[in-house]
Amino acid sequence: MSGHSKWANIKRQKGEADAKKGKIFTKLGREIQIAVKVGGSADPVTNSKLKDVIAKCKAVNMPNDNIQRSIKKAAGDGDNANYEEITYEGYGPGGVAVICECTTDNRNRTAGDLRHYFDKFGGNLGQSGCVSFMFNKKGVIVIENDGKISEDDLMMEVLEIGAEDFKADGDVFEILTDPADFSAVREVLENKGYEFLEAEVSMLPTTTTKLTDPEQIKFMDKLIENLEDLDDVSNVYHSWEQDEE
Repeated sequence: MSGHSKWANIKRQKGEADAKKGKIFTKLGREIQIAVKVGGSADPVTNSKLKDVIAKCKAVNMPNDNIQRSIKKAAGDGDNANYEEITYEGYGPGGVAVICECTTDNRNRTAGDLRHYFDKFGGNLGQSGCVSFMFNKKGVIVIENDGKISEDDLMMEVLEIGAEDFKADGDVFEILTDPADFSAVREVLENKGYEFLEAEVSMLPTTTTKLTDPEQIKFMDKLIENLEDLDDVSNVYHSWEQDEE
């Protein structure tokens, strides 16, 4: 079956993410706070949004102590930072569509930082909705293909429990769901003992843009790197089709 998330050339390399574990854990701590606030509970049993964020934390090997500490901090009165989720959209060099999901306690600061990097690296920050129509929101679950899992059995299993799509992509299995079904599918697989390389709701590009100009490629890479490095930015999605290396 056809996949659309293009794990190999759309997502940033996991090795790069591993080198920034501390920053990633801090960002996930903010997501936990939002999940507790929106879900109205610090108990993942009754707060499905929190349960999904915890699954995302586990996928990047965030220690359980860190997760529990973040939940307690979010549920307590000691942290007076009031974070909110906001999405910004724009274009990178060569017309590459870019979406930044942010968790911030200061919209002006976040917008200013984003605008600075879009301008610096040949892009421009646009209005809400300027590129989101070029993406589909999907639940994405990625499982390592370690040779011990039967592709056919896993495909039948995930489709039976409500997944939309399944794809074997090199050294990973990629499962796509409707966002509304993501939690249920993820939970069934988790209960069956599967471990995830990724488990989150993502924005997947419906079409991709190939850059051939070396300067545009350099600037696009720098743009993504700098956006991802911002504390307020939780996720960066883009339509750049990168060469596999």
